[in-house]
Amino acid sequence: MVRAAPGVTVFRMAMATVLVAAILTALATGLGALPFLFVRRLSPYWVSIANATAGGLMFAATHSLVAEGVLLSPARLVAGMLLGLGGILAGRTLVGKRQHAAIADLSELDARKALLFIGVMTAHSFAEGVGVGVSFGGSDELAIFITAAIAVHNIPEGLAISLMLVPRGMPVWQAALWSIFTSLPQPLMAVPSYLAVTAFAPFLPIGLGIAAGAMVWMVFAELIPDANKDAPASVVGVTVTLAFAGMVAFQYLLLK
Repeated sequence: MVRAAPGVTVFRMAMATVLVAAILTALATGLGALPFLFVRRLSPYWVSIANATAGGLMFAATHSLVAEGVLLSPARLVAGMLLGLGGILAGRTLVGKRQHAAIADLSELDARKALLFIGVMTAHSFAEGVGVGVSFGGSDELAIFITAAIAVHNIPEGLAISLMLVPRGMPVWQAALWSIFTSLPQPLMAVPSYLAVTAFAPFLPIGLGIAAGAMVWMVFAELIPDANKDAPASVVGVTVTLAFAGMVAFQYLLLK
């Protein structure tokens, strides 16, 4: 029986640790659907408020992406944002050309919007997965902190996804699974980026920019217009601002 060298064993354990950490961050996203176990149906007014809340949460998440990307490379961040905008417009065109869009029991129009939303949040997770992997290339303290931060940060992102899906008729358990699905790129990207930290690190601000560009478009082209349908603009504005402020405060307390 051939035994692996101690260095190889440690390396394998490190890769397993990175993978498990990234899987936990992805699973945390599903926790955002839990509030809907207690609130099953929403009136059109509260559906609008849910859209406004999702918009505020997503916009705040975009802010954190941009802030991190600016510190790494403003030029690559802006390039990534333009790529993200182009990608979401191309994705919208492709989804619009589909003869039949179907997700769970959602109507075709809602399914198209849900596909876009899920696609945007999934793209957002690629950058977070790289962030987890790159952090494990540094100190253990940094790796633990970044993993915990992304895991806790994923919970309100899961809430934003559920706010988009559940009021449109999707069961809570399916919304939770779709939330987790959007974070699957995190474990997929964490291990490769850990194995090649120096190769992946330059692409991190581009990935952050791609996610930010797509998310900004989604907020103002889909969520806010939907929010304004059945709620006064002033109420929508207050809701977006409160959700944004709450998410920023949450992130600040977490980082502190």
